[in-house]
Amino acid sequence: MRDRFRVYLEMGSKKTFASALDWPGWSRSGKDADGALEALLASAARYGRAVGQVPDFRGPVEVSDFEIQERLKGGGATDFGVPSQPARSDGDALGEAELERLVAILRACWSAFDRAAGRADGVELRKGPRGGGRDLAKMTEHVVGAEESYLRQLGARPVARGDESAADGWPAHREAIVQTLRLRARGDEPENATKVKTRWSPRYFVRRAAWHVLDHAWEVEDRAE
Repeated sequence: MRDRFRVYLEMGSKKTFASALDWPGWSRSGKDADGALEALLASAARYGRAVGQVPDFRGPVEVSDFEIQERLKGGGATDFGVPSQPARSDGDALGEAELERLVAILRACWSAFDRAAGRADGVELRKGPRGGGRDLAKMTEHVVGAEESYLRQLGARPVARGDESAADGWPAHREAIVQTLRLRARGDEPENATKVKTRWSPRYFVRRAAWHVLDHAWEVEDRAE
C-alpha cells in the first residue's frame, strides 16, 4: 500500500501553497490549490534526494496520495511567494524523538544548500528574463540573514558571525539554531532571549527555515545549469 501524505493549503488571492505537514521544507506553490498540489507532487523526488539521510521518505505517486488536513487563508506574503501561515498542529508539543527528526531534516536541507553552493562556486548564475536574481554570495547572505531573523522569532538573539563563512557551513550560527530549538521544545528559555510579539513554535521554525534554504538550494541548482 502506498504512503499517504498529510498536507495543508495556504491560499492567497494570487498564489496557493501546499505544504507537507510531516516533512518540513516540502512546500510548493501554484496559482490555485490544484496547481500547488501538482507542484508538490512534481518536487517529491527532488525533496527526497535532499532529505535522503532521513529515513522513511517514499514519495507520492499521484495527487490522490495527498490528504488535505487544513485550509488556511494566506495574505500578502503568500502572494509574494512565502508560505507564512503555520498549521494548527505546529503548536503541538514536541517530544525529543520528533524534535531530533525535525533537526535532521533541517540539517539535510542546510547540506543541500551547501552542496548546491559548492558546485556553483565560480559559476555565473543565469539571470532571470529581466536580468534579475542574486549572485551566489548575495544569496548566501540572504539565507543566513533570514535565518538570523527567524531565530529572533523563535526567541533567541543570533550569535556573532566572527570568521564564519559559507565555506565552513556557518557552524556556530546553525548550532545556535539547533540548541534554541531544543530549549524551546523542552519549555526552557534561551539565555539570550528576545522579546517578540508572537514567538514562532519550534515546529513552525523548522518548517519555514527548511523551506527557505531548500528553495534557494534549488534556485542555485537551476540557475547554475
